[in-house]
Amino acid sequence: LSDCLACDSCMTLEEGARVFQQNQKEFFRILNLNKKSDTSKHKVLAVSLCPQSLPYFAAKFNLSVNEAAKRLCGFLKSLGVHYVFDTTIAADFSILESQREFVQRYQRRNQEEHALPMFASACPG
Repeated sequence: LSDCLACDSCMTLEEGARVFQQNQKEFFRILNLNKKSDTSKHKVLAVSLCPQSLPYFAAKFNLSVNEAAKRLCGFLKSLGVHYVFDTTIAADFSILESQREFVQRYQRRNQEEHALPMFASACPG
């Protein structure tokens, strides 16, 4: 989240408040709180890994992408993270939905003035 450009085009005000809560300082605060309290009072920590980050770790540590994913997941769990999710399938669905919308817009380009251009992106952060 430290790379967020705060362009504000990806979230509503409520989502913005949630994103603000998800930072490194808060992450380590919850980890430390969980270590000091009994398990019934733990806050659940979930981390999502985007597919773009894994090749960086793989190259940095001279590993395959799958091995980097396994080790990163293991490291996060050793810190006290409860769940680690891979967002590859979410990225795939996003691409499929963008493709579907583009085909629909392209087919309507002569009937609707604003069918094209179509802008689509992923967060640059």
